[in-house]
Amino acid sequence: MTAPAPSPLAFVPFVSVDAMLRLVRLLGVETCLREIAEAIEQDFRRWPVFDKTPRIAAHSAVGVIELMPTSDGELYAFKYVNGHPANTRAGLQTVTAFGVLARVDTGYPLLLAEMTLLTALRTAATSAVAARALAPAGAQVMALIGNGAQAEFQALAFRALCGIDTVRLYDTDPAATAKCARNLAGTGLTVVPCASAAAAVLGAQIITTCTADKRRATVLHDNLVGAGVHINAIGGDCPGKTELAPAILRRAAIFTEYTPQTRIEGEIQQLDPDHPVTELWQVLTGAAPGRTSAAQVTVFDGVGFAVEDFAALRWLHGRAAAAGLAQPLDLIADPDDPRDLYGMILRAG
Repeated sequence: MTAPAPSPLAFVPFVSVDAMLRLVRLLGVETCLREIAEAIEQDFRRWPVFDKTPRIAAHSAVGVIELMPTSDGELYAFKYVNGHPANTRAGLQTVTAFGVLARVDTGYPLLLAEMTLLTALRTAATSAVAARALAPAGAQVMALIGNGAQAEFQALAFRALCGIDTVRLYDTDPAATAKCARNLAGTGLTVVPCASAAAAVLGAQIITTCTADKRRATVLHDNLVGAGVHINAIGGDCPGKTELAPAILRRAAIFTEYTPQTRIEGEIQQLDPDHPVTELWQVLTGAAPGRTSAAQVTVFDGVGFAVEDFAALRWLHGRAAAAGLAQPLDLIADPDDPRDLYGMILRAG
């Protein structure tokens, strides 16, 4: 006996790594970044409708595995993501991810997707959304400290959305800086490799820190940060991992995604638990001010939050379908009689 063909609802659109690569090549990296940034800003502007919780983390001595769920009442999304800094020594990615977008009314998934590439895009897009709201007017030079897997995406997002034309690079591993400079050649950015963090920040109005080590570190010292600088601190993303000297934080205006999560994982884990911060959605909706003076130091303490993944998956669902790049995945059991799941086994015999 041949089992009946599954109904269309049993097939879930799947975006593979290959499909994601083809989509990004088709649209262009900067177009993807602009569109994802728009989706993120749209969802941040309706922040109160989302279910929000700090991500669910399983920590080990060598890394972390996390689930990041959220819902707006109509759609539900989650991302599985890891962070294992030592993976690069074994030729593996530090961060890998996949995600699901689903309907709330039926619980049926609408999309299963790779999210290693998508997370890099959405992280860079979020950084640029924050910088548009917080960076000094007319900023053109960014220092990029940490030149690993995130670096090129950050540089291109700031070019596409904020008008940056020069990127000054520094990494403790010169090979990482060389890789980043090589990949950014021909993008229209002026790329300046530097021998130290101090050299990289010279003349920069924006400083992005995106290092990978899972430890408390001082990547950026207080004496390197002058008046009016915007810091895009995105490397700290778990307990015990930081990049900024606490003195910087104490004299800066600090902006977060979801503060309860950032107090656990972000730079502000170094501060008192009641230290004042402002959430980015409040700035984007006009509920709170962003930068209040040209001399003010601002910090976006970005750890990544589920609403950003929700927005990115929502964008991908539409874009991949329009481009015909999502392949049907036979993921959902679909018996003729929804009460007769066991009967599927008998009929398959």
